[in-house]
Amino acid sequence: MAEVQIEVDPDIYDLGHTEYIMNNISSETTSIASSICRGVYENGRRYQSLKEGQYWYALMMFESKIHPYISIGVHAMSNNSKACRRATFSVHSWTPTRQTHFSKLQYEIQKYDSTISIESHKALTKRKDILDIGTGRGNWAVDVADMFPAATVRGVDLFPPPLDWIPPNCIMEVDDILQEWTWRTPFDLIHLRQMIGAFTPEEWDQVYTHCHNNLKPGGWIEQIEVDPVILCTDSSLPPNSSTIQYSAAVIQAATNYNHPMTTANTMRSAMARAGFIEIHEKTYKWPIGPWARDATLKEAGRLHHHQWRHGMEGWAMYHLTRWGVPSPWTKDEVHVLVAKVRAELNDPRLHMWQRARRVWGRRATDEEIEVNGGRAEIVVIKDEPSP
Repeated sequence: MAEVQIEVDPDIYDLGHTEYIMNNISSETTSIASSICRGVYENGRRYQSLKEGQYWYALMMFESKIHPYISIGVHAMSNNSKACRRATFSVHSWTPTRQTHFSKLQYEIQKYDSTISIESHKALTKRKDILDIGTGRGNWAVDVADMFPAATVRGVDLFPPPLDWIPPNCIMEVDDILQEWTWRTPFDLIHLRQMIGAFTPEEWDQVYTHCHNNLKPGGWIEQIEVDPVILCTDSSLPPNSSTIQYSAAVIQAATNYNHPMTTANTMRSAMARAGFIEIHEKTYKWPIGPWARDATLKEAGRLHHHQWRHGMEGWAMYHLTRWGVPSPWTKDEVHVLVAKVRAELNDPRLHMWQRARRVWGRRATDEEIEVNGGRAEIVVIKDEPSP
């Protein structure tokens, strides 16, 4: 079956580069709050210090509620002003609102996903203990706690989220999930998102094992990640584009770091190895920029574009100045490449997108283990052009 393409909005060509950015992107950079937290500085960016040198994600320091949709690299930013604006969009990308979302909590009963029954959705509303790994700014955990007041929602990360208010059933904690888990109550749902490149392959296996062992029998795990490869299914983006070169260079550097950015492609098999069953997988297309005709995709692309513009320098600076090929890059070399990429991102004629993947699975019940050993079943749901 031929892959469904994202339809291009022809009106976008009537805008010049400046209008394309100002009309579709910049209006969302208002109402950004600020906060100062201590950490480790490198190349002008601040990183968490709980496990210095172990995680490439820079700290998220600023945020406001904008829109609950697409993101790339929810943790990958620093506290300079541009990257901090980007945090606003990242965290809310996967927030499970009542309108449009990806969360397993809502079980795909919205416009673009209707593969799970209403009965299953109702069953999930009874879940009591939920863990949000890599909570970042904490908004996913806060919103879920607000949606399900009978549940206890824990958000955990390496740095405390500077929130002004959280619901009474939401708990924020600073911890390293690679260490022994000390929570006494097992969870009904464990949620992970945008943790691409956070761990080595061996550490990822350890994370999934922790998740499996700390879920209640019948409990669910859900993870949502992006493939960093830049795609274009028409001929608008030349194969030698700076954005493609950027993506390839950062991916290679991450591999040299032994923190490969292949999480979106490996999490399904890793969950199966950890013992999860009834594993589902679904992929989505993320436009970069507001060039899509569909209104939902246009909004998603607009926010995704904003994150690329304000996050890409931090991602490249960390990886390329340490593990770049053929040798570590200089800061000036990174700046030159980023400037070229930014120019391409601002061109409405270039129809770039990325593939996102959502995988969710379940821990077998004691009865299932007794009957069939809890063997994993993998269900792959067809790609959708929507996010």
